[in-house]
Amino acid sequence: MSENFKTIFAGRDVSVKTNYLAGQADGSAVITYGDTVVLVTAVSPQTRREGLDFLPLTVDYQEKTFAAGKIPGGFFKREGRLNEKEILTSRIIDRSIRPLFPDGYFYETQVIATVLSVDDENDPDVAAMLGTSVALNMSDIPFKGPIAGVRVGRVEGQLICNPSSNQKDESDLDMFLVGRKVPSVDGKGDFDVNLVMLEGGAWEIPEDEILDAINFGLESMKPAIELQDNICKSVGKQKRTVEPIDIPEELRQRVRDIAYSGLQDAYHEAGKLRRHEKVSEIKKKTIEELSNDDAGVGSKATMAFEELEREIIRNMILVDKRRIDGRSSSDIRTITSETGILPRAHGSGLFTRGETQALVALTLGTSSDEQRLDFIDGEEMRTFMLHYNFPPFSVGEARPLRGAGRREIGHGALARRALLPLLPEHEEFPYTIRLVSEVLSSNGSSSMATVCGGCLSLMDAGVPIKDTVAGIAMGLLKEGDEVVILSDILGDEDHAGDMDFKVCGTKKGITALQMDIKVDRLAGDILKDALYQAREGREFIIDKLNETIATPREELSKYAPRITTIMIKQEKIRDVIGTGGKNIRHIISETGVSMDVEDDGTVTIASNDAQASERAIAMVRALTEEPEIGRIYEGKVKKILDFGAFVEILPGTDGLVHISQLDKKRVEKVTDVLNEGDSVRVKVIEIDRSGKIRLSRKDALE
Repeated sequence: MSENFKTIFAGRDVSVKTNYLAGQADGSAVITYGDTVVLVTAVSPQTRREGLDFLPLTVDYQEKTFAAGKIPGGFFKREGRLNEKEILTSRIIDRSIRPLFPDGYFYETQVIATVLSVDDENDPDVAAMLGTSVALNMSDIPFKGPIAGVRVGRVEGQLICNPSSNQKDESDLDMFLVGRKVPSVDGKGDFDVNLVMLEGGAWEIPEDEILDAINFGLESMKPAIELQDNICKSVGKQKRTVEPIDIPEELRQRVRDIAYSGLQDAYHEAGKLRRHEKVSEIKKKTIEELSNDDAGVGSKATMAFEELEREIIRNMILVDKRRIDGRSSSDIRTITSETGILPRAHGSGLFTRGETQALVALTLGTSSDEQRLDFIDGEEMRTFMLHYNFPPFSVGEARPLRGAGRREIGHGALARRALLPLLPEHEEFPYTIRLVSEVLSSNGSSSMATVCGGCLSLMDAGVPIKDTVAGIAMGLLKEGDEVVILSDILGDEDHAGDMDFKVCGTKKGITALQMDIKVDRLAGDILKDALYQAREGREFIIDKLNETIATPREELSKYAPRITTIMIKQEKIRDVIGTGGKNIRHIISETGVSMDVEDDGTVTIASNDAQASERAIAMVRALTEEPEIGRIYEGKVKKILDFGAFVEILPGTDGLVHISQLDKKRVEKVTDVLNEGDSVRVKVIEIDRSGKIRLSRKDALE
């Protein structure tokens, strides 16, 4: 029997219906937030695949076009692969819930969030996150919830929870936070909300204001968490028992005896590949030696080995105060950067930080190169694209090349968000910009290297960006009261750590940030310290970038198109385009330019040849020019009549030269002076209310 639960969330009604749809799922919830409706299901079969030693979690967020009253485009007229927004939302949900399953839960688990209806006021991402938590909490699937998500915006300095579409357009902050219910520490409330995941962009906002927004968001999600408590009390199922994997202490000790000294030596090896080679050899030797005594010990020995690895790394940092490559907690690896290394690209930047290297190339195009994105809440024409590629050789692997995966989409979106606030207005720089980041080597935060390389490439291309942007990845290790915040983390430090925190921005403020937290509770002062340490690192990297190139180049690459824009009256657009596009095709074929005409009358002409651009502009002006009284034109006789001649003075614009205006002396026959096809100079002497034009050859002779 279905039940309906309601609360007020961000000043608006939200309702949760359980046991209403998808009755064979382990947990299902229908979230109604205004006219936005999202169905979320959670399923985890109770049979486990043989040999599985990890959580095979799948999260899919999908937007059905009927939710907005649309029919899909394309030949098949049905939804296809997930679009960019769906992938990014799926990643947000996945990153939020993955750390909240208990250790040892190795069962196939799938969460599907389906948007069934959408309006302009209520964010389906927020509803999907709430539905995910409800579906998991009310089911028998073990899950350390409840959690909730909110989107925080800021308009004219005022923080807003779950802003509407119009408010988002005016906001200088777009941050999605997920928080989890934890016991209250100070006893001032029934519970606290601990930050689990954060993803967002900002327009150069200082750290203190970002902290205020985070605290505001965490407080705002309390009604959604209280609602879930009521749901679980009413319809929640008994959770499955998860048997922790029992690794005998004797086995742990044997692994330690065999591997400890070798691992300690390996983790003093600064080079990633050599270090991993040593660790792999030690692991192989350890498992083989233990398996000789007991053939079935392999998986548990592997887990014990990985526990020992993590312990060694953490002790090295927390106790010995030394990182794998010998740096202190706040040191940044050696940075080098170059620009202009690709002669034919319109801009290029190579950024190397330690063993992480990204080559970023920029291409400038016209409005015809804009990316058209069709989402259920509307269409977006994107003039700035950033594509991130992570080939297998970047981590010393050999595997087939496939299309961009979710990780590539997510990292590219983060880097794009970081650079976007610094780009010039499209009216000032009317180009379509595409950045492509090729990660050539990776050992910690290639997405932040992409931000730095992207900034170099933009300045190398002469794009007038407002300031230098850089990004840094931070880490955290916490054991009891001992806390160490790490700047510019390595891949191994990320794997063994308790937080992955990426911060991008200028010296003025933050433009993008992303955080994933693996510990149950993160004190506010730790987050503040991490943000300020990140700012110090970011400023250091910015200074390094400025040593290579501090301001955008004054001239574009000679291979980049030169774009000229002119405005014409909207009623003249048809004259420029012509019947079936005849006129615009003629201009393009005659001059070789690229040309676009917008609905508002903006004509964009792009070419590497300045003379070709000038010719195209002259042809457009000829098509759109309006006759002026008193001006003399070189026209062509189109038709002869008994009382005069019609002369075309502009393309498609004719005027009448009356027989009395042909010459200073009396003219008996029009053909005594003019014939069809003749070129003739005429003067506009009158334009009446209906637009009819009177011309004079006689006045033009004077």
